[in-house]
Amino acid sequence: MNFRAPMLLATALCLCATQAAASLRCDHGLVSEGDNKLEVEMKCGEPVNASVTRPATDEYGNPVQGSATVEHWMYGPQNGMYRYLRFIDGTLVEIDSKRN
Repeated sequence: MNFRAPMLLATALCLCATQAAASLRCDHGLVSEGDNKLEVEMKCGEPVNASVTRPATDEYGNPVQGSATVEHWMYGPQNGMYRYLRFIDGTLVEIDSKRN
């Protein structure tokens, strides 16, 4: 009996599942990684808390090459669950959920 084919299929399915983008259901729609801040705010409203880290600058005040604006937004609690969103240069790159 050949066990190689089922193992390859199981491995491929696991890889596909881990590659899927995270999403968050809000009152006015679903947001996913890759959405911009405006889309997220329109669908989820104002975050409960937000912080902004500006890009690094050189001695002349110019942005250092490769640096970015990073924002962290928090929503919740909703049924004890907090949602943490991270944006890089205005694009949603990470959605994390934690129960306190």
